[in-house]
Amino acid sequence: MPDDEGIRLQKALSQAGVASRRAGEVLISRGRVEVNGEVVKEQGRRVDPATDVIRVDGKRVPPQASHQYLVLNKPRGVLCAMQDTHGRRTIAEFVPEGVRLFHVGRLDSDTEGLLVLTNDGDFAQRLTHPSYEITKTYLAEVAGEISDATLKRLRGGIELEDGPIIPDEVRLVQRSGGRSLVRVVLHSGRNRIVRRIFDELGHPVERLSRLAIGPVKLGDLRIGDTRELTSDELGELLDLLGR
Repeated sequence: MPDDEGIRLQKALSQAGVASRRAGEVLISRGRVEVNGEVVKEQGRRVDPATDVIRVDGKRVPPQASHQYLVLNKPRGVLCAMQDTHGRRTIAEFVPEGVRLFHVGRLDSDTEGLLVLTNDGDFAQRLTHPSYEITKTYLAEVAGEISDATLKRLRGGIELEDGPIIPDEVRLVQRSGGRSLVRVVLHSGRNRIVRRIFDELGHPVERLSRLAIGPVKLGDLRIGDTRELTSDELGELLDLLGR
């Protein structure tokens, strides 16, 4: 990059909220900062935060956001839509007033949990595209005490009407009182996939929550609340999505 273009690296670190300019200079001098895979130690290096990939201690530093990225803990009984002609509850009531966002992917009205909202169309398209294989983690409460043999069958993959599905991970959380809690990790985005899996196994889902999308976790976010993606979460997603 020509010397008169872009901004100084320490300023980019400051704008991204990583460190003050002075602290950024220290990080650079200690070889803790990379630009496009190259360790940078000179203080005058200029970068374009929108196109250059900057890392500190190996962690991606996303550029100063020109878009919004929110996490919503969607309640049960709420539609993944901004309006509904039948007067049903929608996610619009949980979006900050005056902000135009859309949901990334869907959760059916009876499913609760993590939903990403953004106004970044390219980010949304990549996050839902199957080629990027972003994992999604669910906690399913199902009818019946699921057997070890059934869990083994699930781990090995099952055949559905639209093709086979093999979970990335299956873990039994609890099994008692005529019900089971099962944690399932998938990278498939097929419609109602978790419910269809357990229907096929003879253990219909009674309650379903999405706990995570890739590195983004629901954590202790209360039902109906929103929060911004953290810098680390956004940086990891940008890496996974090739941005």
